[in-house]
Amino acid sequence: MPVNLTLAVDERTVERAREVARQQGTSLNALIREYIEVLANQSTGDELLNEFQELWAEIDRSPGGSSRGYKFDREQLYEERLGRYKGKRG
Repeated sequence: MPVNLTLAVDERTVERAREVARQQGTSLNALIREYIEVLANQSTGDELLNEFQELWAEIDRSPGGSSRGYKFDREQLYEERLGRYKGKRG
């Protein structure tokens, strides 16, 4: 069941966003709805880790494929991601 959502956004920002939506042949409402759906369907870190581990296992099972026994370490993956993020900001 749809839920109405009220947002407080600067008027100039809304007008610019409406123009972007118009150029894309849609409404601002549709763009926001689509963004919220994408946001809600994003994988969590644990889900991504599981997907990577499943893909890595498939490589091991494939002819000639090998991960050389490497196991993903969630903290190491997060650390690398944070390092890339900090590098972009600094």
